[in-house]
Amino acid sequence: MVKVCSYNIRKSLGTDRRRNPDRILRILAEVDADIIAVQEVDMRFGTRVSTLSPDLIIDQTAYMPVRFGIREQSLGWHGNAILVKKGIEVVDQRRIELPALEPRGAILADVKVDGNVLRVVGMHLGLLGNWRLKQAEAIVAYLEKIEGKVPTVFMGDLNQWAPDGGCLAQFALHHNVIAPGPSFHARRPMLQLDRIITSRDIVVEATGVHRTALARTGSDHLPVWARLGLNRAQA
Repeated sequence: MVKVCSYNIRKSLGTDRRRNPDRILRILAEVDADIIAVQEVDMRFGTRVSTLSPDLIIDQTAYMPVRFGIREQSLGWHGNAILVKKGIEVVDQRRIELPALEPRGAILADVKVDGNVLRVVGMHLGLLGNWRLKQAEAIVAYLEKIEGKVPTVFMGDLNQWAPDGGCLAQFALHHNVIAPGPSFHARRPMLQLDRIITSRDIVVEATGVHRTALARTGSDHLPVWARLGLNRAQA
């Protein structure tokens, strides 16, 4: 069993208009997932410095960041990052270029949990529906070309306002699309923008939205999570 989480931290800017990375780390500790996909971890312009210091993550949390940034001060790739609990082995990591009018990308990490390899894809799709569809198609096509098929979980802010169709329909062709619940806006969640998607060899045991008082102030999104059952250890 592995617990995963997706969280758009809005560059650590809370609903109180305060940028507070320490608060984000406390929220992640509350969720206590094994693997976390984070969106909007880096500033968007200039040096794109991360709002979550890798040293702070290592020193003050149970997590290790998977480094994807091509800039020295960036943690993520187009704002996407993956954190894994210490002791989880990262066996591969890749950046995925996405078609877009604005800068967009996805990230991939293969991790080993209790002898099982799990492929984790973090993503933050665009605001325009036609581009979201193209981005979903690009992610699925990229994974189809990778040698070695393993259980896969996709997580992120899909910016898909409709409950189905669009980019969700593209993922649903060969995967299970999970809607843990409304996660936006954090103060009064009504929209299911944040999704978790799994390959069909994964058993979804439970899902939910993390709705603590702290989470309602940390970002305009709430974290979403799922507990997943993986196949037996792979040879």
